[in-house]
Amino acid sequence: MLTKIRGWVGIPRPSAWECVRATALLLLVFFLLSCDPKLPNYPPAYREYAYVTNGASDSVSVIDLLHFRLEKSVAVGKGPTGVAVNPMKNEVYIVNSDSANVSVLDAETNAITFTIGVHGHPYFIDVSADGKRAYVANSGSANVSVLDLDRHTLLATIGVGAQPGLARVSPDGATVVVTNRAGNSVSLIDAAKLAVRATVPVCQSPEQIAILPDSTKAFVSCSASNQVAAIDLKSGTVLALLDVGQSPVSLTLKPDGGQLFVENFGSQSISDINTQTNEVGGTYLIGQGPVRGVVSTDNARLYVSNFGSDSVAVYTITTGKVTASVQVGSKPDALALTPNQTYLLVCDTAAGDVAVVRTRVTSTSIPVLLTMIPVGREPRQIAVKNFMLRKPPR
Repeated sequence: MLTKIRGWVGIPRPSAWECVRATALLLLVFFLLSCDPKLPNYPPAYREYAYVTNGASDSVSVIDLLHFRLEKSVAVGKGPTGVAVNPMKNEVYIVNSDSANVSVLDAETNAITFTIGVHGHPYFIDVSADGKRAYVANSGSANVSVLDLDRHTLLATIGVGAQPGLARVSPDGATVVVTNRAGNSVSLIDAAKLAVRATVPVCQSPEQIAILPDSTKAFVSCSASNQVAAIDLKSGTVLALLDVGQSPVSLTLKPDGGQLFVENFGSQSISDINTQTNEVGGTYLIGQGPVRGVVSTDNARLYVSNFGSDSVAVYTITTGKVTASVQVGSKPDALALTPNQTYLLVCDTAAGDVAVVRTRVTSTSIPVLLTMIPVGREPRQIAVKNFMLRKPPR
């Protein structure tokens, strides 16, 4: 009967080799789980989620990181891209590029509670450290939307340069740095006055931004000129134009702010920048089409997603070498580490899933793929939030 049912639904009978391989995979997963350190005794009110924007599904997938399962799929606006969490309250913000608005999600209920209109073709959102404001660059409108996160309203709209791609607020909350891709410039916004205080010409097609923890300096990648600009945020001047690899598409700053890594998509490499001296220490092969990076909180490891080889490279910062490579799903892009740094989450954009990589197994330090969690179509960005419920469950 089972064979007839399989034939009727068109599912072929698995071969003996496929059965052996599936059994081996299950045994490997069991081994990895059994090798994990004992989970902390979390209180009932503790939650830990990853939020993934699915650009082609108009949804956000909520992943329970305590059990590695899909908790919920939440409908949002059209073409969601950027996502950010509020560090001071249990809210998540999703940028809907094709509907020109921002969805506000209550992390406790995982439901949309507000929708805030912005302007044309926004892609990313950044939240201030005090959790009171968010900034959205509108690439189709040459302006930046400032959101009041206490009232969930649009506070101001500030004109900047042509095709702004990203707006990032400094850790001290005083300056918002905006990259104007078509204007080859950077706008510096005074967050207190809500006005542009300087427009700084930089290199060609500026895109990504990294700001030092002390808020003194910003670095901006320019994909068209294969450079990174170092900008003094107080004076609004360019301190250096640094030559890196081809098509620098992303910047990854160490938590201590001492080093900056540049993912060079076109030259299969990363460049290492000393943020104090504004000098490139070296450029190193990392994999095919590197697109994103994330550094562990102990400043020891850099993880890089290689879009062209369906893998994540592990770069040990102290030795300056690639020490491991982990195969994940198709076309990996955005990355995030769990709060305890034990797992790396990888958005596989073509596969429609999130790969979970175990970063350490027992006494070894060899990362391995643990599981894959299906999400929506074209997962684009990911953000992680852990918190306590305001009203603990009974």
